Amino acid sequence: MPSPVMQLFEETGAYLRGHFRLTSGLHSGEYLQCAKVLAHPDYAERLGQELAQKLKPLIGSERVQAVVSPAIGGIVIGHEVARALGAVALFTERDPASNEMTLRRGFEIEAGEPVVVIEDVITTGGSTRDVIRVVEQAGGRAIAAGSIIDRSNGRVDLGIPRVALETLNPVTYDPSDCPLCREGLPVVKPGSRRV
Repeated sequence: MPSPVMQLFEETGAYLRGHFRLTSGLHSGEYLQCAKVLAHPDYAERLGQELAQKLKPLIGSERVQAVVSPAIGGIVIGHEVARALGAVALFTERDPASNEMTLRRGFEIEAGEPVVVIEDVITTGGSTRDVIRVVEQAGGRAIAAGSIIDRSNGRVDLGIPRVALETLNPVTYDPSDCPLCREGLPVVKPGSRRV
């Protein structure tokens, strides 16, 4: 029987099967489209509360001032975690010219401010590391990270403590040695970022 989190993915049609190019550039026969789950406000709120609860042991007595997430995938869950923690919800965006993550829209992080970084799915940790870098460059302290799904089976090291609501170990392939490509299955790039 799937976990309650994976039941939400199944129920909302967010657990896709086929041939996918992930944001990391790797290929996979499965894809979790968190946006389909988070489109349901009750589910988004519930997942945000659950993730905030899992983060509390990592945060300890720190009073988190901000939750920062990468656009677009992390915005909704970051907002819900911020609500549960009583913090503000900020997000980073990629600058179109440099492809670097930046804080825009007048968002600010104060020097020494304790921050939690939230993502929808972690596969290689690249986007989350980019957000941590932005937080630190702004003078904040990234004290913990969290995600709904950890596709790395716990292998990704972000340099700060992290949690996930569900940890998976999906099979991924280097595009140069992908059996799904060899079968001639068309590759789909879901999500919000071009690879």
